[in-house]
Amino acid sequence: MNENKKIARISIFWSLFIGIGALCGSVMMFIEPTGKIWEMYLLLPYFQKLPWTDIFFQNFIFPGIALLLANGVTNFISLILICSKHRYAAFSVMACGIILMLWITVQFVIFPLNFMSTLYFIFGALQTWTGYKYWKNEK
Repeated sequence: MNENKKIARISIFWSLFIGIGALCGSVMMFIEPTGKIWEMYLLLPYFQKLPWTDIFFQNFIFPGIALLLANGVTNFISLILICSKHRYAAFSVMACGIILMLWITVQFVIFPLNFMSTLYFIFGALQTWTGYKYWKNEK
C-alpha cells in the first residue's frame, strides 16, 4: 500500500474515532441533561468559571451542542472530504486536530488535570500530525 493511502486510512480512523466519540458524548448529554446518570453533574460547578454560566451551563444541553458541532460535525465533514478525495481533505484533518486540541485546552482551564483530557489532547496532536503528513504527501 502506498504512503498516501496509508495516511488517508489513518485520517479516516481519526475522523471516525473522534467524530463518533463526540456524537456519543453529546447524545449522553442530551439524554440526561442533569448529568446524574453518568455522574457528570459533579463537573457543573467547574463551569462557573465561564461567562454566562446562568444561561448556558445550568445543565449539559449547551455543552452537548458545542461538543457535537465542534468535534462531531467537523470530523464527519472531514471524513466525507477524505472519502471523496477532496483537495481540502488534508487541511480538514489538520483543522479537526487543532479544534480538538483547542477544545481540550479549554478543558484544562476549566477542569482539574485528568487522564482523559490529556489523552484526547494527544489524539488531537496525532490527528493534526496525520493531516500534515497527508498534505505533504499530496504535493
